[in-house]
Amino acid sequence: FVMSMFAVYKKHHQPSREIVLDALTGNLCRCTGYQPIIEATMHACQHKGKDHFTPSEKQIEKTLWEWQDNQIDCALQGGGQRYWLPATLSSALLLREKYPDAVMVSGATDVALRQTKKNEHFPLLIDLSAVKELKAFRRSDTHLELGAGICLEKIKALVEKDFPALYDMLTVFGSLQIRNMATLGGNIASASPIGDTLPLLFALGANVNLARNGGSKRQMPIEEFIIGYRTTALVPGELIVSVSIPFLSKDEIIRSYKVSRRKDLDISTVSAAFALKKDQDNVVEKICMAYGGMAAKPQRAVEAEHFMAQKSWEKENVLEAMSLVEQNFAPLSDARANKEARKIAASNLLLKFFDDTQL
Repeated sequence: FVMSMFAVYKKHHQPSREIVLDALTGNLCRCTGYQPIIEATMHACQHKGKDHFTPSEKQIEKTLWEWQDNQIDCALQGGGQRYWLPATLSSALLLREKYPDAVMVSGATDVALRQTKKNEHFPLLIDLSAVKELKAFRRSDTHLELGAGICLEKIKALVEKDFPALYDMLTVFGSLQIRNMATLGGNIASASPIGDTLPLLFALGANVNLARNGGSKRQMPIEEFIIGYRTTALVPGELIVSVSIPFLSKDEIIRSYKVSRRKDLDISTVSAAFALKKDQDNVVEKICMAYGGMAAKPQRAVEAEHFMAQKSWEKENVLEAMSLVEQNFAPLSDARANKEARKIAASNLLLKFFDDTQL
């Protein structure tokens, strides 16, 4: 809590309650209420971030940037593990080719838990967090290209104007601490059936850009890239370098929804993302219904999409499509929900999307 409060203190002067709540979301406390902590943070921030660190902050920042600019490849070995920290994309691709069985990490928000909580052992690790090329972003007339190594908190800021649905989804992705470490490439490469970004990237028509040592490159739709449970179309020696998201037309509606036990800091039980384009007569020209938590991988409700194509976007048709959504999937029952509850939640999210389009 103290470190989170200190970060707010140094970054924000007179922060809103929403900023404070977002900063503290990643800390769960079982022994007290949160209100005194929130009030203490807001009170402390009246001092405009000044403390005994202030006189040396500019020099420290300059030194840190110099260290980053002079980053070199690093290799460590110990405890039965070999670890590489490449500084350039070319070094990373060379290592990827030489050690195809190595586990790739960047923020390691997923893999680190597998090692510390599940006691898995990873003899070979390649850490991509220092590769500058993976943190670049480019804007063209047709799309926004986001580097695979950009943390999700920065992506949240980059997409707020052009892709508000992605921005809204990222506000409830884990916590600020997690978003400052987790990367878009990592969330995609994990290919989790409940990965928060994946259904929305399906609906946005995103493409994954891949590269191999020697200059070989290819691009493929994210729907084709995710091929099974935690399985992707990556070939040996290949890395995700960026994700391209085409800009939306003015008449295209995109929404994303997440069902979870808690609003913050929780994984999805069911998630859904929808893309809709109608003509002037309220007839559906294009629709995408992408779901997470309903199959071994994120998946579209194809039968429901086909049913709605060229039909009027009205409640009677949507109610019929809801039954097709339930028929489209055969989800598993687990500790988070049984299969019938997941089906009902999935179909109800389509109804919620319809209701939201009427506002």
